[in-house]
Amino acid sequence: MRRRTFLAGSAAAVAAPRFVRADSATTLRFVPQSDLTLLDPVQTTGAVTRNHGFLVYDQLYGVDENLKPQPQMAEGHAIDDDGKRWSIKLRDGLKFHDGTPVLARDCVASVQRWGKKDTFGQSLIAATDEISAPDDRTLVFRLKRPFPLLPDALGKANSNICVIMPERLAKTDPNTQVTEPVGSGPYRFVATQRVAGALTVYERNPDYVPRSGGAPSFLAGPRAVHFDRVEWKVLPDPATAAAALQAGEVDWWELPAFDLLPLLRGKPGLRVETIEVFGFFSLLRPNHLYPPFDNEKIRRALLGAFVQSEFMLAVAGDDRAFWRDHVGFFVPGSSMASDVGLESLPAKLDAERVKRDLDAAGYRNEKVVFLVPSDFQAINQMSQVAADALKRGGVNVDYQAMDWGTMLPRLAKQDPPDKGGWNLFSTWALGLGLANPAAHAYLRGNGKAGVPGWYGSARMEALRADWVDASGLDVQKRICGDMQALAFQEVPFWPTGTFFQPSAHRANLIDFVRGAPVFWGVRRS
Repeated sequence: MRRRTFLAGSAAAVAAPRFVRADSATTLRFVPQSDLTLLDPVQTTGAVTRNHGFLVYDQLYGVDENLKPQPQMAEGHAIDDDGKRWSIKLRDGLKFHDGTPVLARDCVASVQRWGKKDTFGQSLIAATDEISAPDDRTLVFRLKRPFPLLPDALGKANSNICVIMPERLAKTDPNTQVTEPVGSGPYRFVATQRVAGALTVYERNPDYVPRSGGAPSFLAGPRAVHFDRVEWKVLPDPATAAAALQAGEVDWWELPAFDLLPLLRGKPGLRVETIEVFGFFSLLRPNHLYPPFDNEKIRRALLGAFVQSEFMLAVAGDDRAFWRDHVGFFVPGSSMASDVGLESLPAKLDAERVKRDLDAAGYRNEKVVFLVPSDFQAINQMSQVAADALKRGGVNVDYQAMDWGTMLPRLAKQDPPDKGGWNLFSTWALGLGLANPAAHAYLRGNGKAGVPGWYGSARMEALRADWVDASGLDVQKRICGDMQALAFQEVPFWPTGTFFQPSAHRANLIDFVRGAPVFWGVRRS
C-alpha cells in the first residue's frame, strides 16, 4: 500500500487505558476527531466545534438529507413585499440552558453576530436593511432586495453554523470567542467536568422539546435524544482508540485511521459505516497577505507541484472507493461542480519544471512557514505529502508541527510569518460546504474579512454576487464555471482531492442520522 503511516494495523492490540465507567445504558462515549479547544461555533471553521455546536445549540432552520432547509426553532415564516420582508415565528416553549426563554431579540443578536463572521451570513447581512423583533416570538428581516436563500443561510450545515444563544452572549464581538456555551439544544455543556485534552461532557437538556412529527433527516425534523450523557474522550493515538472500542470502553469513533478499518470490520460486536456522507474536501491554503503567496504567479506556478492522487493515497490508501482525484474548486458530485480548467492539474510531479516556473514567477527562496497538526492524522499525512512536493520543487519550507488545538488559534492571526503568523496549512473542509459559492468560505474573495488565508479578489466577489442573485440552475452552473476558471488563474487554494472516511462503532448502536456526527436519533438496541 502506497501511503505514509506511523502505526501498523497490529498496533491495535495495545491495551486501552481504563476509564471510570459511567452507566453504559444511558451514556454515549464518543472519540472525536480532535480535542475541543474552541467552544464558539461562530468563531472557527473547525468541524469539531461545529459538531459540539449541534449538541449545545439549536438553529432557526435545519437542512434535510437533500440539503433543503426546514423550520427547526422556527414554527414557520411568511414572505411579503415582493420577497423583501420575511417574518419568522418561533416555536412556543423554547428555553435556554440557563432557564431563560428564547426570545426573538436573542435570535436577532445571534444572527447579526454570525452574519459578520460567516461567508453565507455576510451575503445575507449585505442584502438586509434591518433585522428586528416586534414581539417575543417574531423576528423580521427587512431586505434591500429579495434573498430567497435566507433559510439556506440560517440553516447551513457546514462550519460557522448560525447558532442561537442568549442576547447577552450574542452581543460579544464576533472576533472574540464566547467561552460560556449556553444554547437551547438537546444537550448542555458541563464546564465543571471538562478536562482539556482528555474529556468533554454533555448532559441531556430536560427542557428541550423536539419538533413534533416526521422523522429526523440530517439537521431537520425532531432532534430526539436517547442518552442522558454524552462523553467525548480524546485518546492519545489511533491504536489506543481502536483498542478502547474493541474493549467496549468507548462506543463510537468518529474518524478511525484507514489502516485500521480492515481490522475493525473483522471484529465481532463492531460496525464500520459512513456517517459523514457528504465527504471531505482536501486542500492547501496559502496566506495571501505576505510573500511569497501574495504573488499570484507563484501560487499559479505551484499548481504543478501538487498531485492529488498522492495526497489521497497518503490519507486513504489504495481503495479508490474512499477517494477521488482530478477535483476542481467545488466538491465533485455537486450540481455546481465543473470541468473547467481541470487540465491544469498535474498527473505527476515534474520538479524541475516547478523550479523553473517558480523562478520565472519571482520566487527568491523566501521561507514558507508551514503549520502542521501532529495529532490530526489525515491532515498530518496530507501535510507530509505537501512538504515533500514543495521541497522537491525548490521551496524553502519551515515545517512547524504542533497540536491541532495550538494550531487553530494561530491560524486566525494575521501577523507576519516571522511575528507568529504563517504562510501555509493543509486541511480538509466538509464537502457540503464547498457545494456552491454561497457557503464556500475558501472561494470567498473578501480579503481580511474572510477565513484564514484572506484571499482578496474583486472579480471573484462579483461572480459570487451574480450567483447569489441568479435565477435558474443553468445560469448558476455557468457562473460556477467562470469562478473555477478564475480560481485556476488566481489560486485561492490548491485542491488536493476528496475522500470519505467511515466511522466505527459498537454494533448495538443503531438509528444514526446521516450527514454529520449528531447525537439525536442514535440509540442503543
